[in-house]
Amino acid sequence: MKPLTNKHILLGVSGSISAYKAPDIIRRLQDLGAQVRVVLTAGGSKFITELSLQAISKNKVFDNLWDKEAELSMGHIELGKWADLILIAPASANVIANIASGKACDLLTSIILASDAKLMLAPAMNQQMYKSSALQDNLTCLNERQAVIIKPDSGSQACGDIGLGRLPESNLIANQVAKQFKSTQLTGKNILITLGATIEPIDPVRFISNHSSGKMGMALVDCCIEMGAKVTCVYANISVPLNQKARNIQALSGAQMHQAVFDEIDQQTIFIAVAAVSDYALKNPAKQKIKKSADNLILALTRNQDILADVCKLNNKPLCIGFSAETQNALENAKNKLKNKACDAIILNDVANAEIGFNSDENEVIFISKNQQQNIAKNSKIKIAEKILKIFIKEFL
Repeated sequence: MKPLTNKHILLGVSGSISAYKAPDIIRRLQDLGAQVRVVLTAGGSKFITELSLQAISKNKVFDNLWDKEAELSMGHIELGKWADLILIAPASANVIANIASGKACDLLTSIILASDAKLMLAPAMNQQMYKSSALQDNLTCLNERQAVIIKPDSGSQACGDIGLGRLPESNLIANQVAKQFKSTQLTGKNILITLGATIEPIDPVRFISNHSSGKMGMALVDCCIEMGAKVTCVYANISVPLNQKARNIQALSGAQMHQAVFDEIDQQTIFIAVAAVSDYALKNPAKQKIKKSADNLILALTRNQDILADVCKLNNKPLCIGFSAETQNALENAKNKLKNKACDAIILNDVANAEIGFNSDENEVIFISKNQQQNIAKNSKIKIAEKILKIFIKEFL
């Protein structure tokens, strides 16, 4: 997997002659697997066109805080939520000063204030401007707020001066972006994650299942691996590609998944039960296709073993996170599941909402433990997974 696979990078292009490098920066980020959207400031538009940035990024370029169409959906808020990292390259002296002052005077600065994404800036300007005390004070201020400053190169500049202020090469900028996502928070941890929809056969042709796609579970697999964990993925029916850095074990039925989990559970630090396991299976699946005959067909069902509850009963159980997919009385049902199954945390997911339910690329959940209840606002499933893990790590590790 490329280092920026599934990562959303918002590139801010401000007023500097170095803006001509922006298309190459986009390409280098894409080469590392990133999805890139661009915000072009008024100053940046004097040096490079919206069309060229759109052609390379393959996304609409945003440039106007007062765009009626975009702001119907609160565009600056949505872009802030979308971004995993905001990179300003080139970052002019003016945009650096505005950010340091906390201004929201245009689309880019408004997005920065409305986002909790990591901020990176690559200053590019005349050498005298760069070494001015005002500019250095602003960079110090931003650095203290945890912004990452990419040091400019030294050399001949467009104005003829020689000194610090040149924008570094695009591949170096992209590699520094990639380094921001390397985490060791789960290094040394063994994590088992179940995902997908189990399949319970009725006969060789038909089966009982559900709408789970495996997208939320795979997002957690990807995030755990990125944070340094050794991940075992026990998967049923899924519509997403497997992460080849995980140890992948297929288990299509509830009984098969129960067996696969208990074959692996002794070595695990954390168990995350995301799979939508059928509560019931056919008592006696037909060995041949059932032919249509009577108007009614009665199927005898038997209850599947509860994987999460059984893991939580172990004497040396791992830390356990369950998922609660609900359509009514959601919060009450999720809290009951937390108590009855004796797991450490439950992630409540309201699947009655089609926008965040099964097969959606987005989700909105509530993290529930004995000590807290945190709403995680609607976002991409990869960002939801990151937030779930951050909350869990803070409370339990």
